[in-house]
This record gives sequence, C-alpha cells and structure tokens, in this order.
Amino acid sequence: MEYDLKDIDKVATFKSWTNKKKIDELLRIDCKMYTNLGKDSTSKEREEAKKYSRKIYNHIKKLDHRMGFEFLLAMDKK
Repeated sequence: MEYDLKDIDKVATFKSWTNKKKIDELLRIDCKMYTNLGKDSTSKEREEAKKYSRKIYNHIKKLDHRMGFEFLLAMDKK
C-alpha cells in the first residue's frame, strides 16, 4: 500500500512496524511531496509543503530524537 500526506499520523502510530520502517515511510512521503513541486508551484504550495515537512519531522523526532532534531534544525536554517 502506498501512503500519502493524509496518512502521516497513521504511519507514525502503527504498532506492528519498527521505528525504522515508520521513519522510512515518513521520509518517502516527504520526498514524494517535494518531487511534485516544480517551478510553477505557488508560494502557498511551497509553504504547505514546509508545513507538512515540519509535521513529518516532529513525528520522526518522537521515534528517533536525534534524527528528527537534526531535520528540524536543518529546516530552520533555510
């Protein structure tokens, strides 16, 4: 099954998945979201992508504190 933005909370809370598998899927969702942005994307679409990324990285931080913290730190430097 392929997951997307509406499934972020669901993926992060799966009981039968390892933390690594959850993080991998969350990062795949994040990657797919950014690959769908293009030169013609509006600033609103770009801001929405950042909002979802922050949500994904906060979920990752709950699963692996250091990794999630590093993603959020890198995001804030931009």
